[in-house]
Amino acid sequence: MWWPSNLVQVSLFRALHEKEEKREGKQTRLRFFLIVFFVSFAYYIIPGYIFPSISSLSFVCWIWTRSVTAQQIGSGLQGLGVGSIGLDWSTVAGFLGSPLAVPFFAIANFFGGFFIYFYIILPIFYWSNAYEAKKFPFFTSHTFDHTGQLFNTTRILNHKTFDINLPAYESYSKLYVSVMFALIYGLSFGTLTSTISHVALFDGKFIWGMWKKSTLATKDKLGDVHTRLMKKNYKEVPQWWFIAVLIVSFVLALYACEGFGKQLQLPWWGLVLACAIAFTFTLPIGVIQATTNQQMGLNVITELIIGYLYPGKPLANVSFKTYGYMSMSQALYFVGDFKLGHYMKIPPRSMFLVQLVATMVASTVCFGTTWWLLSSIENICNTDKLPKSSPWTCPGDEVFYNASIIWGVIGPGRMFTSRGIYPGMNWFFLIGLLAPVPVWFFARKFPEKKWIKQVHIPLIFSAAGAMPKAKAVHYWSWVIVGVIFNYYIFKRYKAWWARHNYILSAALDAGTAIMGVLIYFVLQNNNISFPNWWGSENTDHCPLAHCPTERGIVVQGCPVF
Repeated sequence: MWWPSNLVQVSLFRALHEKEEKREGKQTRLRFFLIVFFVSFAYYIIPGYIFPSISSLSFVCWIWTRSVTAQQIGSGLQGLGVGSIGLDWSTVAGFLGSPLAVPFFAIANFFGGFFIYFYIILPIFYWSNAYEAKKFPFFTSHTFDHTGQLFNTTRILNHKTFDINLPAYESYSKLYVSVMFALIYGLSFGTLTSTISHVALFDGKFIWGMWKKSTLATKDKLGDVHTRLMKKNYKEVPQWWFIAVLIVSFVLALYACEGFGKQLQLPWWGLVLACAIAFTFTLPIGVIQATTNQQMGLNVITELIIGYLYPGKPLANVSFKTYGYMSMSQALYFVGDFKLGHYMKIPPRSMFLVQLVATMVASTVCFGTTWWLLSSIENICNTDKLPKSSPWTCPGDEVFYNASIIWGVIGPGRMFTSRGIYPGMNWFFLIGLLAPVPVWFFARKFPEKKWIKQVHIPLIFSAAGAMPKAKAVHYWSWVIVGVIFNYYIFKRYKAWWARHNYILSAALDAGTAIMGVLIYFVLQNNNISFPNWWGSENTDHCPLAHCPTERGIVVQGCPVF
């Protein structure tokens, strides 16, 4: 199996290091990379500084400027995004990854899941006012009280211990979220169980056979030609290296949880349980990532488990999620990088040491950068106080914070049971578990119909998982680019696609990223802003899309129905 994103790295490596003879009428891969890189680099000054609104052009809102419903339908950032499009590579790949590195069958399943959820299920729930949906904005991750106002966590928190004050909560309000956000959690439940069911049905026999082969085969018969070449030419990484890193990492994590006055709130048994969850799901999720380049997240199930076991502890909840989800996620990226080195014949011990050093450097740089940003940028992540052109809106961190309220402060016992508003979301566990069975049955009954086996239920369920930080305009832009390159161009120009597709992806990523860094350090960090005009705002000009439509709900800047 192979991570398609690794093909981007391989293609870039070959473009930069392999010598090629220029053929008449054809570009070398290095020259193609440099051309695309400089075009991408130069172009990003437009959406990144001069014309940010080009990242989400929502034409419906420009026509119906006073209609809340029309703007809910047309807004690419706060609504259904009908007719919206982004002319910016960061819109295409910034939240969902590069579509050029995803096979077309995965794009088709991903789009199918997005379309079913976003254009069939969600409108039915919203416009039928299920879960009092019209009290709240159509597309948001914020939390609310029963009056439709933002949930005031300061009213229910013990500020010394940073946990829930139950009498204060019970006298205040149950916690509400937008129906869009509630359904995403339901789909996350279905994603987890459908992943287990899908891998067991479609890949269980293969995994069992490979396990027996790897444990019972002799050294002479073990492995393919790549494995035999690596064993012949290089020393393997000793097992005790991995064990030593595991022990050191676990001890440091244990100290972080139990030390520092137990500020993280997570007890030792929570850390052990988080590691066990990561270990359990690494294989089934890795199988899906290896074939689709899409990783199923453990963020919701980890929040759910610790929320039931240890309710009212928001810091414990996010700590448990980090250890449970990120351990699995980083393990799969580690395996992917090792596989890349395996095919490129890089010595395994060198790969191990480089990975170890890179992890230490990256974590230190990320921590330092975060500390610096929080201390140097005024009102960072506070969208109410930031100017509309500000890039520091932190959509991912906003979701992370609100999740800590839902799963940590309030807890799933007060949200997804009869004590809360959303017990119906638990049906997705059963739906997800059973959904792969009909596909598996028909794939076996009609083996000549190859397309049946390509219906990928976990991918369909997980399609909306990037929301709400990823918006409708990001999905549409991602799908359009993916279909053009990985279907039409692949089908008609296979030779060009095989030679240039992944280099194109790497060049677009690199050009956009480097210009983005330059814009910040050279311009934004020195308070050099572009002259204010209609297109300089980081918005899609749909000011009414966030308005609730329930009668009597008062929100500043919105009409009252």
